[in-house]
Amino acid sequence: MIAAAEAEGSVYYVGAGKIMMALILSHATDIFGDIPYSEAFLGARNYTPKYDSQEEIYATINRLLDEGIVEMSKPASANFRPLYVTSPSISGDILYRGDVTKWIKLAYSLKARQNHHLTKKASYDPNAILALVDQGFKATADDAQLQFQVAVAPLVSTTNIFGTTRNNFATSTFSANFIKYLDGRTFGVVDPRLPIMATATSTGADPGLGGGPQPTTVQTDFYASWYARELGYFELITYHELKFIEAEAAFRGNNRARAFTAFQEGIRAHMRKIGVGGTSTSTPPLTYPTITEAQITAYLASSAVPQSAADLTLKSIMEQKYIAMFLNPESWSDLRRFDFSPAIYVNFRVPSGVNTALVTAATPTTPASIRFPRRLLPGATEVLYNPNEIARMGANAPDYIAMPVWWDQP
Repeated sequence: MIAAAEAEGSVYYVGAGKIMMALILSHATDIFGDIPYSEAFLGARNYTPKYDSQEEIYATINRLLDEGIVEMSKPASANFRPLYVTSPSISGDILYRGDVTKWIKLAYSLKARQNHHLTKKASYDPNAILALVDQGFKATADDAQLQFQVAVAPLVSTTNIFGTTRNNFATSTFSANFIKYLDGRTFGVVDPRLPIMATATSTGADPGLGGGPQPTTVQTDFYASWYARELGYFELITYHELKFIEAEAAFRGNNRARAFTAFQEGIRAHMRKIGVGGTSTSTPPLTYPTITEAQITAYLASSAVPQSAADLTLKSIMEQKYIAMFLNPESWSDLRRFDFSPAIYVNFRVPSGVNTALVTAATPTTPASIRFPRRLLPGATEVLYNPNEIARMGANAPDYIAMPVWWDQP
């Protein structure tokens, strides 16, 4: 798309393509670490591309976003093909409907997210993150998300991120960890998001621990949640996420007042977004409760959250971000940045039956410990057809998934 747009002079498509490429690369590298890029598009000329280091990929992401911003900042007269049209049918920019200002804010928000991953690096600069935040999303209306529409024959059951597999979750529940944040067991306050994100009676389960309560056998819990509803959407990066990034960066930069304001706004924005009510045509039919401004005010005034900038902690920021980022893989990035710390994620528990390669045996002076997954394994086709690169990276090691990616170490 980028090449075709460059050839015909459609600068906005060039900009959108570069921002999209940066987004895709960010997901890939944050999951896998080193990935092919510089030699990844050669087709039959090279079936065994080298893996670029994550540090190089991060530089590429930043460059692509900067270039995308430049293209999207050009006047409409410089663009040949309309960015978005509705006739004879909708085509082009289905994300922002031709609003280039939102694409620019998306690029800056992505830059803030990716550079904020570097909190373990000596080069991390909270003020630089805040400068990017200032140019990013300004409201929930700016959110980048996959929106699902009414299915048109012959398509059926495609109106949710899970598509036709949605019904596979009809008997699924949540981890007890997540529900404890909402039902009062952790904070002593019932979160008004509980009957929307789950159900009012959800308790969660810990099936990975063996024994104990197991997933429900009726169509409740996740199947009934706001995130599994028809005509739902999947959030890529949002205004409320940016507010929590701002809160943490400001906290690390000793700007407690800004951190506290952003922290409260992150909670408020998420509650307002999912608290709009509505119904679902699932079986059984569902009606989602609304969250009123009075409920938001009461929650922000409760013991569930700090009541002043002086009382704000990284723990409270990350707890509320964890709730607001439900289902987003960025939560795994946060868990890795904080080393899966139970001091931050108080209900986090080690599962049973862990791969023995990830278990550090006890010694006379230290107890046994578990190394948590910090990356995914390379794809099976890479192991088969690009074995030299896989071996060079050490990806054949039995504990490879526990090895930190570049940004996850000093």
